[in-house]
Amino acid sequence: MKDLPKNVVVGSMAASGLVALLAIADLALGVPFAGREHTMMMDIMFIICAGIIGYLGWDALKDMN
Repeated sequence: MKDLPKNVVVGSMAASGLVALLAIADLALGVPFAGREHTMMMDIMFIICAGIIGYLGWDALKDMN
C-alpha cells in the first residue's frame, strides 16, 4: 500500500508516453489516426500535454524519494 502513489505516478507517465508515441506515429506515418490535416493540431497538442505530464510525473517521483 505504501508504493501505491509511486505506482500511480509511474502509470500516468507510461500512459502519457504511449499517447506521445501514438501522436508522433500519426504525424510521421499517418497511422493509427489516418494523419489527416485537421488532426495535426490535435497531435501537436497531445505531444505537448504528454510532455507536461511526463515532466510533472518525473518531478513528483523526485519529491517522493
